[in-house]
Amino acid sequence: MQRFMLKSKIHRATLTGTELDYEGSIAIDRRLMEAADLLPGEQVHVLNLSNAERLITYVIEAPAGSGTMMLNGPAARLGTVGDKVIVLSYCAASDEEARQLKPTVVHVGPQNRPV
Repeated sequence: MQRFMLKSKIHRATLTGTELDYEGSIAIDRRLMEAADLLPGEQVHVLNLSNAERLITYVIEAPAGSGTMMLNGPAARLGTVGDKVIVLSYCAASDEEARQLKPTVVHVGPQNRPV
């Protein structure tokens, strides 16, 4: 049996921009991606704490140290600059692996820097 488990989470990042005229995705500062073990193209769920919107998209890499957390394409309509978001990634794990899994949680401070 495979279980779908929380792999990592970026907690309470601040949206820094939206870009409607893009194919779609969320751009995330490479340092945050590394801290949360996210890869470009990886599926993520984005939960907007400011307006209760939820969406599924994929990650694109933004420059390291930029603090970027930007919704692109249709997702850009689901948030505004300054909104607080949670970004979740999941993995498939065997029952045995799932029972041992400890998700990575990245808490975010000012300028979207890992705390």
